[in-house]
Amino acid sequence: MNEINSIGPVRQNGAPEKVSAQQPQKSGPSFKDTLQGFLSDVNTMQVKADESIEKMAAGEITDVHQVMSTVEEANTAFNMMMEIRNKVMDAYQEVMRIRL
Repeated sequence: MNEINSIGPVRQNGAPEKVSAQQPQKSGPSFKDTLQGFLSDVNTMQVKADESIEKMAAGEITDVHQVMSTVEEANTAFNMMMEIRNKVMDAYQEVMRIRL
């Protein structure tokens, strides 16, 4: 007959002992910090794109390519941020569907 190994330490009455959770060591920035940094970067790009458009309208910038490049960079960053948001929301909804 096969023997079943226990998952963790067992008390004398046969019930498993509660093992205290150990805090993992942080090796880098947290997920929250990473997202906040990304949001800050996207906001900076959006502001920079708005300023470029205003400067072009005022005649301070004559290079349309530079303005379009700045606007597209901000647009791409915003779209990526929205995709990350959608994936996080999908993951959250999937966790909420789990029944205990």
